[in-house]
Amino acid sequence: MKFNQHSNTHGQHAFTAFNPLIPEGLVLRSRRNMLKASLAGIAGLSVPNLLRASDQLKSVGKSSLPKKSVILLWMTGGPSHIDTWDPKPDRPIQNRGPFGVTETSVPGITICDRLPKQAAMMDRFTLIRSVDPKFSSHQPNQVMQTANLLAAPRTNRKGDKYPAIASIVAKHHGPNDPSMPPYVAFMKHHSHIAWGGYLGKEYDPFIANDAANLPVYDLVGKDTGKMSGGKMFQLASGLSSERMKSRRDLMQQFDKLRSDIDQAGSMTALDSYSQQAYEMVLGQKVQHAFDLNQESATMRDRYGKHLWCQQALLARRLVEAGSAFVTLDLSYHTASGTWDNHGDNVPPYGGIKNGLGPILPLFDHLLTTLVQDLEERGLLDEVLVIAMGEFGRTPVSGTQGSTDGRNHWPVVMSMCMAGGGLNHGQVIGASEKDGANIKHRPVRPGDLAATIYKYMGVPLDTHYVDDKGRPIPVIENGAPIHELF
Repeated sequence: MKFNQHSNTHGQHAFTAFNPLIPEGLVLRSRRNMLKASLAGIAGLSVPNLLRASDQLKSVGKSSLPKKSVILLWMTGGPSHIDTWDPKPDRPIQNRGPFGVTETSVPGITICDRLPKQAAMMDRFTLIRSVDPKFSSHQPNQVMQTANLLAAPRTNRKGDKYPAIASIVAKHHGPNDPSMPPYVAFMKHHSHIAWGGYLGKEYDPFIANDAANLPVYDLVGKDTGKMSGGKMFQLASGLSSERMKSRRDLMQQFDKLRSDIDQAGSMTALDSYSQQAYEMVLGQKVQHAFDLNQESATMRDRYGKHLWCQQALLARRLVEAGSAFVTLDLSYHTASGTWDNHGDNVPPYGGIKNGLGPILPLFDHLLTTLVQDLEERGLLDEVLVIAMGEFGRTPVSGTQGSTDGRNHWPVVMSMCMAGGGLNHGQVIGASEKDGANIKHRPVRPGDLAATIYKYMGVPLDTHYVDDKGRPIPVIENGAPIHELF
């Protein structure tokens, strides 16, 4: 039941609470509800929840913050560290798994042989083989995306209240262009990403699934041949831009009545934010960023027609246009995620060979194409690319009656980074010889968050308040990963 309530909460927009269809009062009833309906309609047609950030950041000198951004490739389900970036080729097959290894362009670093493109570009990447995912779970996937060990809704009833790292960035850094949403996510299911939580719904991600014309894949990764349509920026039937302008003018007239209509102050900021909402519906900046037809056929073919690859191209376009944080939910399935490779008899995930095997070359292409494209455009030093999931997989395979499936392993995991003008071509930390535990240099969720905040210019002593007004630091038990700086 909690799961459904959580789903409904995030299905709403920032103005849902104004109950636009509920009559109130006697004298001003129709005016108030017309105003609320107008606001709710504009919010539904435009970017929800994220419009307060710009004004707040202006007041603290946002212009001094670096114009940098993050793209998070979220490998939903928890990729096997042993079968990707931390291979164990000298171990028995039950431990090392079905894949081989390949040497990389950096002497001494080997990775899975299903990632040859990344191997050839290893000087642009950093591998972290000692990430500590303690308490991290999935569905919801919250701990690694919030850097808070209490962000586990399955065991903590307030676990979904801890804000995403991306939401902190949205509030304290904001977009690099005020007409763009700061935090954008392509989402297969609401439980796959983290939200604004205690910060408020205005720092929830802008869910971009319907903002672009993208191929539609089914739950097992089959292209249905359909397209999503990119309907978000299409005005409803009968609602022209002129009618939108008239609606905006009417709202501005009603603003004069606000003090009489709502003494509680819940509408005090709506004038400027609804103006931004209007501009984002009818303005060109956001729509242009989501329009893949603006890319040459050569570039679109270079990324490829696969859904994830097209989303990666959109991620580049979004950070180029001014968004600060873009998350790609790399999953076909709405449940625990496509990278949750328990076993051959657990559809649709499969085991390592049949489940993970087919998506590694796809991921290899997506990751390296994105990094190369950013580099060629002179953007790689300004965009930090992070690829990771929520935990590793068991060192001994064969779980759940399979030949080579691996179960959840919130003990050690691997991740990779590129770009951001940071130090790359290295491996940080190590796991034990069988990949079961961290051997040295543990990297905690707090360390990852501190690294992102330092990179984005967010003060590490920043805090937010919970529902009781108590301050919570954005960094708990963490420090920037010094090898990167």
